[in-house]
Amino acid sequence: MRPRNDSGQQALISALRRGPSGVADLAKTAGVTSRTVQRWLGEREDICSAGATSRTRYALQRPLRGRIEQHPLYRIDERGAVAEAGSLTPVYPEGALCSLQSLEWPVDGASLDGWWEGLPYPLYDMRPQGFLGRTFARRFHRALEIPEDPRRWSDDDVLIILTREGWDTSGNLILGESALQRWQEELMTPEPAIPEDEHLNAYLALAQAVGALGVAGGSAGGEFPKFPAIRSLPGAATEHVIVKFSGEVLPGATQRWSDLLVCEHLASVRIAAMPGVSAARTRLLQGRNRTFLESERFDRAGRFGRTPLVSLESLNGHLLGTGGEDWRVPVRRLVQMKLLDKDGLDAVLRMWWFGKLIANSDMHMGNLSFVPCTGKFRVAPAYDMLPMAYAPLPGGEVPAVTPQFAMPAPAEQDAWLDACAGAIAFWDDAAADARISAPFRAMCGENAALLETIRKKVVPA
Repeated sequence: MRPRNDSGQQALISALRRGPSGVADLAKTAGVTSRTVQRWLGEREDICSAGATSRTRYALQRPLRGRIEQHPLYRIDERGAVAEAGSLTPVYPEGALCSLQSLEWPVDGASLDGWWEGLPYPLYDMRPQGFLGRTFARRFHRALEIPEDPRRWSDDDVLIILTREGWDTSGNLILGESALQRWQEELMTPEPAIPEDEHLNAYLALAQAVGALGVAGGSAGGEFPKFPAIRSLPGAATEHVIVKFSGEVLPGATQRWSDLLVCEHLASVRIAAMPGVSAARTRLLQGRNRTFLESERFDRAGRFGRTPLVSLESLNGHLLGTGGEDWRVPVRRLVQMKLLDKDGLDAVLRMWWFGKLIANSDMHMGNLSFVPCTGKFRVAPAYDMLPMAYAPLPGGEVPAVTPQFAMPAPAEQDAWLDACAGAIAFWDDAAADARISAPFRAMCGENAALLETIRKKVVPA
């Protein structure tokens, strides 16, 4: 019988609590042979490992809310079929072991073997965010024992959310058996889709229900209140929509929010007409002094199918690490890494310039997304494109804005010209749309004329 080496085993566990390690390093720390380390590791049930041959590292599993477990990761395809795509295991001191190999999502560094210092980057886009995130937190924070303020959520809080309630998130992944079971319950007894002749009445009721939650932020905080819905509409690619809405329209701030929703719809139509660019399909409904903008979810296919999706923000955090909010910098880096082709870059340049030329002052990295496909990315449809420079200030004041339209560098002139033609058409559309207030229509007409003057300077007659 071998004598116990308690001090060596304690040193081994202390080392594993500091993070994943190889056998040689663990043996050196514990003062024993590599064979002894391997035997000790094999005797424990809370050890996980990953990496081939010399890259193999071992980690101590970390309990989540007192339980040590692996969380299966599932993928939903466009037909609505589910398949297991791996698993996620929290490890010490933080982070997780989760291979994305079967998903063919691009990774680098230690993540090639499945090691993550935080969460795998696809999961960050799956957490409830923005207005919907605050609505979710207000509703579920007690049941899930998470902070009511989403800005205070830790990675472990996000795991709790996803494994328990993350069955209808962005993209096509579901984490954990409980969340999968919730999705399967929806398959068995689906929520009835709102019939076509009931859309407006249903949206009015849902807007009132959202308002009753008293969620902070909303339009006064620089974003629209919104809700998800399932509606039936002939010719639609999916029944799943996200619906933004204005307050009951009154002169001033609420009227401006209504104007901006109309503008977002007009912008979606014009940006989709540009070469090589697509946009979310949108539709406007108005009634009882409210304006609703319905956007079809392009990460959904039909009623139950799903497609993968990732934001530039999450990509940048894992693969790129660039600063600022200029989309062009990280996207050019994706091209250099051969993760995006030139057509994708050209599409982003047109989208970027279109946004700038319609006075969109809210083009952060979360407002551009990509679809992963066989180790690369393609550009997802454009969304959230509207002249946010004209949005009311937090106190409700409607600002006086003089847009500063920039001219392009020579290398981006072609993309700029395509975007400029679309932007002029957008401003003309808005200037003529009776759903927009007269004062704002006048400003839109002025912007169209100003932009036409600038275009003539870029391409002299």
